[in-house]
Amino acid sequence: MSRLSKSKLLAFRQCERRLWLELHRPGLRQDDNASQAAFANGHLVGALARQLYDPGRQGVLLDPVSDGVDAALARSRHLLAGAQPLFEAGFEGGGALAFADILLPLDPGPDADADAQRWRMVEVKSATKLKDYHRDDAAIQAYVTRAAGVALDGIALARIDSRWVYPGNGQYGGLLVEEDLSAEAFGRSGEVASWIARAGEVAAQEHEPVIRPGDHCASPYPCGFTAHCTARMPQAAYPVHWLPRIASRALKQHIIDGAADMREVPDALLNPIQLRVKQHTLEGTTYVDAGGAAADLAPYPPPAWFIDFETIAFAVPVWAGTRPFQMIPFQFSVHRLDETGKLEHRAFLDLSGSDPSRAFAEALLDACHGEGPVFVYNAGFETARIAELAARFADLGPALLAINARVVDLLPVARERYYHPAQEGSWSIKRVLPAIAPELRYDQLDGVQDGGAAMHAFLEAIAPDTAAERKGQIERQLLDYCHLDTLAMVRLWEFFTGRQEPCDLERRILQNGELVERILASEQEMSEPMSAEEFIAWLGQVKNDAAPEDQAQAK
Repeated sequence: MSRLSKSKLLAFRQCERRLWLELHRPGLRQDDNASQAAFANGHLVGALARQLYDPGRQGVLLDPVSDGVDAALARSRHLLAGAQPLFEAGFEGGGALAFADILLPLDPGPDADADAQRWRMVEVKSATKLKDYHRDDAAIQAYVTRAAGVALDGIALARIDSRWVYPGNGQYGGLLVEEDLSAEAFGRSGEVASWIARAGEVAAQEHEPVIRPGDHCASPYPCGFTAHCTARMPQAAYPVHWLPRIASRALKQHIIDGAADMREVPDALLNPIQLRVKQHTLEGTTYVDAGGAAADLAPYPPPAWFIDFETIAFAVPVWAGTRPFQMIPFQFSVHRLDETGKLEHRAFLDLSGSDPSRAFAEALLDACHGEGPVFVYNAGFETARIAELAARFADLGPALLAINARVVDLLPVARERYYHPAQEGSWSIKRVLPAIAPELRYDQLDGVQDGGAAMHAFLEAIAPDTAAERKGQIERQLLDYCHLDTLAMVRLWEFFTGRQEPCDLERRILQNGELVERILASEQEMSEPMSAEEFIAWLGQVKNDAAPEDQAQAK
């Protein structure tokens, strides 16, 4: 039977089916991008912790992956005779395995037995708060290590202090703070022993446990086997998870009891928004409160600005003056619509690898200069970033906060005044836009199609080993993606206000004087109606069919 490691026991604590799959069908696991990013953060914070806890570089780092588990266990046992800090030391006892992030030798004191070196364990987490599964983690580590005969006197959890501000120059003292869990962890040995016993029974089962997917699939962390488990379930035509903001106890319990389709949910359990989603989804109809939307936006006429930010967050800050996991904006897109309907675009993107914050703030002030509403989609995000910039740069603070005072959020308007069944219960702009402006497609963008991809692209672009050609490609992808975000807001605004504004293609034609002159001077005629694709092809022919004198001048 496979050995039960701490990670396997934590998988068992989440779901017995997950443990069985981890041991017998590991190839089915599919971790999403967020999980992979969390793993990467964990490795980064762990490496930094080794530096902080061993400034003299006297410790020993073990590698069970390269050396093999048995070799790492044997070497760990040998190193216990010394008094060096140990990193990833492994022990086997009580029916399970445990590898300690940090094992620190304790000062024996004048009355201690010289032959019995005592130790303190520190488990390092890239989280900012102590969570229940961290407590389980510490309890397992303490039980297994003590069962292996190690003289463990204490165990603590080191987590990130989200309030800490990086001073720069590689000085990371203070990033981690400890939570002592010794008494609690040592007092749970009976619990851990029962977990190990039951996990062993599950591991020995011939067949995969039958456990229905549910909330536990994402708690306390996303399970990589969710796709496997849900693939075997009958797929509801109108899944209950399309109902937005499932918060009431009665509704949650109804779903736990087996309701999988919205048709199985009584209307009495739903709030007005949920009921609207259910009714229009089942009927296949669109809900539009055109008058309400127009009234909501009537106080905010053009000139108007439409803004969107892209940000990056580091568990371990890399720029002075920033905090762990602080969202640092590195890109914006701004569309400005004037009173005549003319649309202009401004953009900012910093891929230098240096802190983009100051340059971002100054460029944003320039792009949003003037008086008029500043439209966003989900105001809490952009206004929080602007407020953080105002706090960091006092000289720019008043002007930045003045932008916040002009902000108008389109999301509440969309949520209250519009719903299309294709949204599947979501008011993300990527869900609303295809229903209102189907010609604008995020899935047709090259490379970057969502915020998560934008973060990954940014990190790749600023990496020292990224080729210049690839960096240029990423730059274009990021600019196109953010541009679409704000153009989408313009389209939503036009739809909600009921304005018959020219489409973006028409705007580009009208704003291109040379192309307009060629169209007017062209001998080609549009004798019959054309599709959009045919019209674009016709325009290309017109554009290339320059007059002979134009061609001569070009030469």
